[in-house]
Amino acid sequence: MRYVASLGGVILLLAFGTSAQIRPESSLSFASPFPALAAAVPSANAAFALPSATAEPLGAAAEPQGVYGVTQNFNFQAYAGFTYLRFYELPTTTGNLDGFNFSVVYYPHGGRLGVDGELVAVFAPQGGVNTTLVMAMGGARYRFPTNRGFEPWVHALGGGAHFSPQTPFGGQGALGVELGGGIDLIPRRSRLSYRVQADLVETFFFGTYQANPKVSIGIVYNF
Repeated sequence: MRYVASLGGVILLLAFGTSAQIRPESSLSFASPFPALAAAVPSANAAFALPSATAEPLGAAAEPQGVYGVTQNFNFQAYAGFTYLRFYELPTTTGNLDGFNFSVVYYPHGGRLGVDGELVAVFAPQGGVNTTLVMAMGGARYRFPTNRGFEPWVHALGGGAHFSPQTPFGGQGALGVELGGGIDLIPRRSRLSYRVQADLVETFFFGTYQANPKVSIGIVYNF
């Protein structure tokens, strides 16, 4: 009988120790028996959560691709080129002058009608003396934009002209008027273009007038 009682006590001690091992302080009795499934299924709060303000809107359109082959109309054009002018100084005196042509054009809002300013300086030896004709003029320019890589234009300018050296025929200053046009050749996706222009320049030196043809070729920067 004593042995039976001792055996029963040992069994009770073993049973108590086993129960203590399977019930730690941080009990898992309320945890989900399927942790992988719980992680895969969103909670109710997550299902009704509002989208973040920084998130990309649903169905946002992709960034548009660049459009090529269309000539962009810039507001400003700056030109520098080589110029030849045949100067009919007097009925018996004609000079072939060459030099430089500079101009700046502003087209408001990139439109067709612009404000044109031009400076011309041409030179030539004459009778052992270097002659110089300088003209500064302003006026209007009208262009005809196309999508074919070129842009024709016309302009009308007026201003002053100065001729040196002093001659016995009259003063060195006179009125100058220029009428003409040209064409700009515009490579694709480039701010640089190439210009060819032809003008008729009228000056009023020495109590008479001169009708002088002028041609120019050069480079245009569009901005």
